[in-house]
Amino acid sequence: MNLTVEQLRVVLDGLPILRGVDLDVGDGDIVGLVGPNGSGKSTLLRAVYRSLRPAGGTVRVAGDDVWSLPARSAARRTAAVLQDSGSTGGLSATEMVSLGRTPHHGLLGREGRTDREAVSEAIERCGVAPFADREYASLSGGERQRVLLARALAQEPQLLVLDELTNHLDIRARFELLGLIRATGVTTLAVLHDLDLAARLCDRLVVLHEGAVAAAGPVLDVLTPKLMHTVFGVLAHTERHLDGVVRITYEANPLPEDGRAPAVAVQRGRH
Repeated sequence: MNLTVEQLRVVLDGLPILRGVDLDVGDGDIVGLVGPNGSGKSTLLRAVYRSLRPAGGTVRVAGDDVWSLPARSAARRTAAVLQDSGSTGGLSATEMVSLGRTPHHGLLGREGRTDREAVSEAIERCGVAPFADREYASLSGGERQRVLLARALAQEPQLLVLDELTNHLDIRARFELLGLIRATGVTTLAVLHDLDLAARLCDRLVVLHEGAVAAAGPVLDVLTPKLMHTVFGVLAHTERHLDGVVRITYEANPLPEDGRAPAVAVQRGRH
């Protein structure tokens, strides 16, 4: 397994956010992390890419506990693409992509031929070349996301973690970006808000609910009518069409008079 999370616990301000989460992402797989707002999805990602130290449990990438590795070594294994790229200081798109090489630089931080080749290849793979010399801040949302994905690929990671990468993009930009992610071949754990896009992109889904894994597995096995109602509060059914695409059909969903959905058993085994 490329990524293994075992009994991960995260506590913030004395409150348990993640409660014994287990999940596996196999080499080359794309696993979607879905769930209602506040279920712990982004918190889980932060623990995976070493932004938030867990209270317990382990996160292993390529067999090693990332929290036991030196920071630079861990950064070479895992690349994170987040919604907020932070201050860009007037950098061009190419300069932004070049930042992906930072974990590979020595103490002097000098760029070498290997760095330039990695940056050039990432720019080509993600279609950044037409606007490579433009200032990053001037780009459209879809163009910026391409740059951020290229920066992650320039890092040459073994694992990609993506946090709501398609938010605020128009439908064309979303599908183009999903195609790029699928084509990378890099093991990926992605938080996705849109279940339809998650069903299209991912090999498997992990559903978080109230800080625990409610279900995990192939899309059709996970997004059952019962789980959709219990976890997401909607009536829906999922089917695979003849073109191979999984589609979700939603219906009006009046909840019971007490406002509570029926209970669902939370799975605590490894997935």
